[in-house]
Amino acid sequence: MSSLATLTTPRLTLRPLQLADAPAIQALFPQWEIVRYLADRVPWPYPADGALSFMRDVSLPAMREGREWHWSIRLTAQPETLIGVISLSDEPDNNRGFWLDPRHQRQGLMQEACAAATAYWFEVLQRPVLRAPKAVPNIASSRISARGGMRLVEVIEKNYVSGRLPSELWEITREEWLAHNARGNPGAATEP
Repeated sequence: MSSLATLTTPRLTLRPLQLADAPAIQALFPQWEIVRYLADRVPWPYPADGALSFMRDVSLPAMREGREWHWSIRLTAQPETLIGVISLSDEPDNNRGFWLDPRHQRQGLMQEACAAATAYWFEVLQRPVLRAPKAVPNIASSRISARGGMRLVEVIEKNYVSGRLPSELWEITREEWLAHNARGNPGAATEP
């Protein structure tokens, strides 16, 4: 996991997720505003050891195996305070996911985090396409995808924590991403 780069944006530091982040995640994550549009594999009500169990048994092993890449999201001005998580995955039709503390939403921070993670996907991992599902009612998440140059490719039904909902699948190819960034939409810097 130490080989996963720290990503930076103008306002954020994205640090590779580590087990020590579990208490901060456990304190923030179990909020309806955060979980309602996540896949129904997220248990609800969220268990008291949910963050620790998920990290220990799912996300950190997947990082070691090179199937997933997870970062904690932190304000550069407050690097010790975790405010969210962003992840990349080799899972078909589900390559990027994220959540952010509601107190930090609607400030463009997740747009910055997504730009950094997407740059990592295409520049470092050299993947040809990125796909991200979203519940149709999650308009803010759809806007992030649209602003990032993604396009809507499919609408189906999926199960979310809040129930069965129409679900959009957004996509961007490496070529589309390069063209989008050439128009003045830069990615983020990385540190080893």
